[in-house]
Amino acid sequence: MDKFFKNFVLIIFLMASSSCAQNCSDYRFSNNNIYKACNSLPALNSFLHWNYHQSSHTVDLAYRQTGVTASDWVAWSINPGGGAMIGAQCLVAFRNSSGLLRAYTSPISSYGTRLEEGPLSFTVPRIAAEFTNNQMIIYATIELPRENTRFTHVWQHGAASGDTPLMHSTDGEHVRSVGTIDFSTGLTADVGTATAGSRNRIRNVHGVLNVVSWGIMMPIGAMAARYLKVFKVANPAWFYLHVMWQSSAYIMGMVGWGLGLKLGHDSPGVQRKVHRNIGFTLFVLATLQVFALFLRPKIDHKYRFYWNMYHHSIGYTVIVLSIVNIFEGLDKLDPEKKWKRAYAGVLIFLGAIAVLLEAYTWYVVLKGRRQSASDKHPQEANPVNGA
Repeated sequence: MDKFFKNFVLIIFLMASSSCAQNCSDYRFSNNNIYKACNSLPALNSFLHWNYHQSSHTVDLAYRQTGVTASDWVAWSINPGGGAMIGAQCLVAFRNSSGLLRAYTSPISSYGTRLEEGPLSFTVPRIAAEFTNNQMIIYATIELPRENTRFTHVWQHGAASGDTPLMHSTDGEHVRSVGTIDFSTGLTADVGTATAGSRNRIRNVHGVLNVVSWGIMMPIGAMAARYLKVFKVANPAWFYLHVMWQSSAYIMGMVGWGLGLKLGHDSPGVQRKVHRNIGFTLFVLATLQVFALFLRPKIDHKYRFYWNMYHHSIGYTVIVLSIVNIFEGLDKLDPEKKWKRAYAGVLIFLGAIAVLLEAYTWYVVLKGRRQSASDKHPQEANPVNGA
């Protein structure tokens, strides 16, 4: 009865999956293998075909990935522990430096893996591979562990250098290539979509907050301090505007920085060293700026000159590093190009305003100096009247 129920569920599942039939069940293998079950995986142009043998608790499978090159590696794995990358038991295939197609097993115990060959936690009696027309296929027979039939499975591809598989990309579909599969019923679930969707939302919020705070509000606050103070009517309003813009940017940027820490914690295998290090430096420098505000000497104090040098140098360093790190983050986030162009347009607009205000500021300053000189030496300033 139990066997009948499982077969019934499998038939219903295959009927419900008719939308993927053209890519999956209709495929004809060169070795004429026939698989009763198949699934079009939701990422990386991949497909899994299999036959489950209940009597021996084994699975004959074929993992296909299209759109790869002869210099790529591909891998499919199950994780008996239920995790994703760490603990994954991989079937790997790639063309080595001698041009020979290599298929082997590789257990993953760390995020720094290079898919070294090694035995899995379960037996793999057979493994082979073929590569034709930019498609890699791994054929294998595996003995399922612990009498289970339902597992988390993960699949990936990346570039190979000689005989060494390199790290795969950590963006786009590469973070969604995880799901669950039950070999006996054929039921699958895309657990990667919900997780990746949540992570992508956090990344987007992280990016927006940091662009607005560090990349737009900070420069505007600096411009308010530099260019408004030359106008007598703007005193002391320029100072309060400067403090308002910079403190708001700092608070918003602190939230964005915290989201970045969460992303790093939730993705220990994703390396963003440059972006992370610049972000940490920015936060430290900005925090020093905030505390330096409480140590600001009076305008006629003997240390005010040195405080101004410190405040200005740290402030402009923060702005430059912010812009660099925003573009670094946009490259990693890989959004539509229009967002990078939009931010570049904002910078050009702010830069144009700064150039105009800089010219006008110098005009006002030089005019004030000439007026001051005229007031001190009226005869030299007006030799006709002094004659």
